[in-house]
Amino acid sequence: MSSTEFPAPRRRLSREGRLRQLLDVAWQLVRAEGTDALTLGRLAELAGVTKPVVYDHFTTRAGLLAALYADFDERQDQVFADAIKTSNATLEDRAWVIASSYVDCVLLQGREIPGVIAALSGSPELESIKREYEAIFLEKCRDALSPFACGGSISQAGLRAMLGAAEALSHAAANGEISREEAQQELLATILGMVNRVRQ
Repeated sequence: MSSTEFPAPRRRLSREGRLRQLLDVAWQLVRAEGTDALTLGRLAELAGVTKPVVYDHFTTRAGLLAALYADFDERQDQVFADAIKTSNATLEDRAWVIASSYVDCVLLQGREIPGVIAALSGSPELESIKREYEAIFLEKCRDALSPFACGGSISQAGLRAMLGAAEALSHAAANGEISREEAQQELLATILGMVNRVRQ
């Protein structure tokens, strides 16, 4: 047996450290083999831990998918919050922050996040988790854009249209159908159009 065939030595990690390791390995698995290959047993094997360790963190495959989506959302939220803090208080700057940070977060996760989102949509329980995170994101967008809207109000329908465009354009960029810049510029135009409609 060659040295490369021995399993990597197990490291003692804190609960938070182990969770981070499992999420990182899960993202790698989805990237390499797709969402369908993501099972708790396969994750345990690739992470070099026992199945009970993985089950202790996620309980079910649905729990793992929800944790991956929460991990993505947390990263997206941090990028968005940091960009808003450093942006100028103009419609163009705030719209650019939304457009650029959304596309960049999806591209950072590559082709994995569309598969996770599709898997989440297959279950009412997981769909409700996705909707909950979307509602938080849309409220942040409303707060960022409302000062520039007539009457200080952005409709829910407009925000939903913006989110649909953001998802479609980001996924097209992740799949190489369009460039990152094209996705960002088109989403920027969509956001500006939405706000300018309610200004009139």
